[in-house]
Amino acid sequence: MKDFEELDFFRGDELVADPYPYFEALRGQCPVQRERHHGVLMVTGYDEAVQIYNDVESFSSCTSVTGPFPGFPVPLDDRGDDVGELIEQHRDELPFSDQLPTMDPPLHSAHRSLMMRLITPRRLKENEELMWRLADGLLDSFLDGGEGEAVNGFAAPFTVLVIADLLGMPEEDRDDFARSINRGSHAGGGIGGTEGELAQSPLEFLYGRFTAYIEDRRREPRDDVLTGLATATFPDGSMPEVGDVVRVASNVFAAGQETTVRLLGSAFKILGEDAGLQSRLRGEPALVPGFIEETLRAESPIKGDFRLARRTTTVGGVKIPAGTTVMLLNGAANRDPRHFDEPLTFDAGRGNARHHIAFGRGPHTCPGAPLARAEARVAIERLLDRTAGIRISEREHGPAGARRYHYLPTYILRGLTRLSLEFTF
Repeated sequence: MKDFEELDFFRGDELVADPYPYFEALRGQCPVQRERHHGVLMVTGYDEAVQIYNDVESFSSCTSVTGPFPGFPVPLDDRGDDVGELIEQHRDELPFSDQLPTMDPPLHSAHRSLMMRLITPRRLKENEELMWRLADGLLDSFLDGGEGEAVNGFAAPFTVLVIADLLGMPEEDRDDFARSINRGSHAGGGIGGTEGELAQSPLEFLYGRFTAYIEDRRREPRDDVLTGLATATFPDGSMPEVGDVVRVASNVFAAGQETTVRLLGSAFKILGEDAGLQSRLRGEPALVPGFIEETLRAESPIKGDFRLARRTTTVGGVKIPAGTTVMLLNGAANRDPRHFDEPLTFDAGRGNARHHIAFGRGPHTCPGAPLARAEARVAIERLLDRTAGIRISEREHGPAGARRYHYLPTYILRGLTRLSLEFTF
């Protein structure tokens, strides 16, 4: 660990390109280990992370996306073994307190039920039918000329337009949405940025558009997806405020788009580095879903998620005092050798790859996981179908063995900012 003790995971950029040796060093000391710079308890063990994800009585999600920054509104030290009442008293003062990821049951359960009205098996099936056409349309231009930049040139517009369709956004607005969202994405700022301050809400553009949609559908219902969302009720039968519905729709849009772009970037990079794997997947498309799961395990788009200990408890033999900020490092847990054999080896046929926690676990498991898996499968299958070879551009990234890749400078997201590929047909 001595080589990493001086490195600040949250405020430095030394670990952005490759955080995994740092994770291994932490786990080498203990799967639940406090880092020295901000006092965050870093959870690198698989079983320990799953335990915390599932224990909503002991751990609050109120700081899920902010962690140690900007801090809790009042001191939590020396407040005894239960700070649950303090969390509830000051929850609304925290950044992003109106967002689904930061809510705890029962409020979280009620708002999540609205989201699940969007992501039904029937709606996903309808959405997937569009994905095939959309992927082909984007690939027509992306593959033209035999080279292309995959993150912003294909993955970003593909995921934006897929989610726009899922939400029932009017077709005439989708291109404008895609341009606006992509202008504000992929810069590495905002939540989890290694530099700069957090904004209170990065979703104002989405809020404005979805507020207009929901208000319109409540005034004049139509036979469309937005009307279904606008008229959905909580489990107790009460009608949500417009703002509640808008936040749910905006969360689906922003979170689903960003993480799926990162998944596709990692998948395309892995394919571009391995011609043999490409050939195998082309010959056996049924192996693509397993490849996606292994990509999620090996390169989780979300490095980690935060929890705040409500009450003093013990995880992995380590006492966690009430008020402690905990970071569940998905990217580390997914490489825990106690759960995954030879975790540093990418194995597209790994039998337990789907055990990964790239989508979290417990009540906050990502509801968009089926959508992300479908998007990735469609995009990968169509790219493989339409090419005979995919290569990493040496002009942009350097030769094999000495590649130059740039990753988002955040402590939450894991993903390439660009990926230049070359193709043969």
